[in-house]
Amino acid sequence: MNNVTSVTDFILLGFPELHGLKMPFFTMFVLMYLLSLTGHSMIIIVVLREPMLHTPMYFFLSNFSVAEICSTTAAIPKMLHNLLSGKNTICFACCMAQGFILFSMAAVEFITLTVMSFDRYVAICKPLLYTTIMTNELCLRLALVAWIGGFVIIISQSAVIWSYPYCGPNVIDHFFCDVGPVLRLACADTTLMELIGLLYGATIMWGSFGFSLISYACIISTIVGIPSATGRSKAFLTCASHLTVVSLFYLILMFMYLRPSTHGDTGVNKVVSLVCVSFIPMLNPFIYTIRNKDFKVAAGTMLRRKLHF
Repeated sequence: MNNVTSVTDFILLGFPELHGLKMPFFTMFVLMYLLSLTGHSMIIIVVLREPMLHTPMYFFLSNFSVAEICSTTAAIPKMLHNLLSGKNTICFACCMAQGFILFSMAAVEFITLTVMSFDRYVAICKPLLYTTIMTNELCLRLALVAWIGGFVIIISQSAVIWSYPYCGPNVIDHFFCDVGPVLRLACADTTLMELIGLLYGATIMWGSFGFSLISYACIISTIVGIPSATGRSKAFLTCASHLTVVSLFYLILMFMYLRPSTHGDTGVNKVVSLVCVSFIPMLNPFIYTIRNKDFKVAAGTMLRRKLHF
């Protein structure tokens, strides 16, 4: 390997099959990215500014929004720039950093969604103990666990991927530096790394998904036991949005990553990844806020206050 020239840049192949559809594609995903950025930024700002939303649920939701902004911003602007400019290169360090940010943010989101499931469990199943259990100190610790845990889980795998020799070819058949297409270019045996990545992914995804399922099984059991139809409806609506996001998030990422990372239909992988880093983050703010009376009241209050100035 001493005589092998190391790759300094990668080429992101993106979507070469688009041909004449580049501008409509570019316009659509610019709008989706801006909607995602606006929606998540609005959640963060309203939660920070309005005291009525200073509760554990909205604190964790704002953390989730920060992670969503980071993950979409790591992938979509670069994809759009490549599409518009026709220059598909990305430097080695930038590629590794992009992959690290995307996967660490995904890990942060997994842990945060699990914490949010626990918060809803306490709110529905143990309402009298909610303020005693979900203290500010516990919420801060749980948020730190999500952020620190997400980075620590991914950094060890990323360090191994960075250390592999890359001696050519340098074409990544994707629109971002996804782990599978990158590992295909390594001039080394990546079988062990694939297995470790699969085990990590299965542990994180199934562990957090299992915890969320247990939480929601308890929640549904409690809701069914509520005597009044109004009470059942109100209790269900408080967690319906979170359950929707959990279902979408886990199903898509499990399909993508709970299999050997260098195999599978590349075209399908790219489309599913695009949905995951663009469409779902755009949709999430609407899911969380469109039927949320507290958030709409808080946003309206903040807007009226601004208009008075």
